[in-house]
Amino acid sequence: MSARLLLFTGKGGVGKTTLAAATSAALAAGGRKALVVSTDPAHSLGDAFGIALGSAVTEVDAGLHAAQVDPRALVDETWRELRGHLRTVLAGAGVDELDAEELTVLPGVEELLALAEVRRLVHGGPWDVVVVDCGPTAETLRLLALPEAVSSYLERLFPTHRRVVRGLLAGLAGNGSSAERWDATADALGRLAENLAQLRGLLTSPSTGVRLVLTPERVVAAETRRTVTALALQGIRVDGVVVNRLVPHPGAESGPAATWLRTRRTEQEAVLASLDLGPMRTVEHRAGEPVGLPALLELADDLYRGADPLDGVGAGAPLIDVVRVDDEYELRLALVVGDSELDLARVGDDLAVTVDGRRKLITLPSLLRRCLVVGAELDDTGLAVRFRPDPDLWMR
Repeated sequence: MSARLLLFTGKGGVGKTTLAAATSAALAAGGRKALVVSTDPAHSLGDAFGIALGSAVTEVDAGLHAAQVDPRALVDETWRELRGHLRTVLAGAGVDELDAEELTVLPGVEELLALAEVRRLVHGGPWDVVVVDCGPTAETLRLLALPEAVSSYLERLFPTHRRVVRGLLAGLAGNGSSAERWDATADALGRLAENLAQLRGLLTSPSTGVRLVLTPERVVAAETRRTVTALALQGIRVDGVVVNRLVPHPGAESGPAATWLRTRRTEQEAVLASLDLGPMRTVEHRAGEPVGLPALLELADDLYRGADPLDGVGAGAPLIDVVRVDDEYELRLALVVGDSELDLARVGDDLAVTVDGRRKLITLPSLLRRCLVVGAELDDTGLAVRFRPDPDLWMR
């Protein structure tokens, strides 16, 4: 049975690593086998626990293990073979050796392999939950988009990988030994495509959740709203928002320090009131840095207040759904658009949704391919695109 997967991300410096570590500690203290891994190049997960961590899984406490993924080592171990296969393909197709070398430098391969390592840990270990300390928001969005992006890249280079490529390359080879090399290349491409599909399935699974960490500042809140939308476009669920470093309320205290705290707290609460991003937990700013298990467990008590840290994972309506309304159909997307710029376009059998320059092609189900787009509406639940059967196509 696969482990549950919980991803923590947020703008750099908001405390996501500490909160990921605290959550994993709370899960283990509650009797679950928990593994927390970091894909953040900063590698500060070990600092949160106050111990040295490497790429090997290390026991931190009973039921709690941790590791820091080393993408460079994964590239050296895993990517070299496939890269050699791709150079063979390109050289056989008449591409110059130097050009072939450049074309096989795949952007994002380190992050992609880091994500593949997370998948291996989710499916290959005894864990009930795998908590991932991701990099800052921009890097995380790029990371989580990679399986789909690389799949598209491969499909353009080598359409219908196994069947078409194998036949094409075997024809180019012309002799037995070369044909064997082409077959090995086709097999490698097929395995990569399959792994990408499995990664995509893992990220969009109901057993996967994303926790967005932010500090109550307007700039950070604006980025968080954009992140929720960007993840929804990829079909990835955000099951909760954690607001970190909320300054303590001074109560009835007086004096300059109390006045400052009261003013700052009022500003922060105004930011929280404007968020409207679903389930939200808050953590007050601490005087001391939470380092080590006791401090992390204390932080987790403040964060979850007795609730299960996994509450909300997989909850909520589908991110993309189709419903019938009278004589029309609605394609509903759970997007938090806010003040973002939204653009819709029909591109063949796809619906192109662009939010703040980030574009997503949504392949329409066969039912909607035979329909015309007649309108779109935004409300608190997201975007609803209305379709009406095309009389020229409906009976075909």
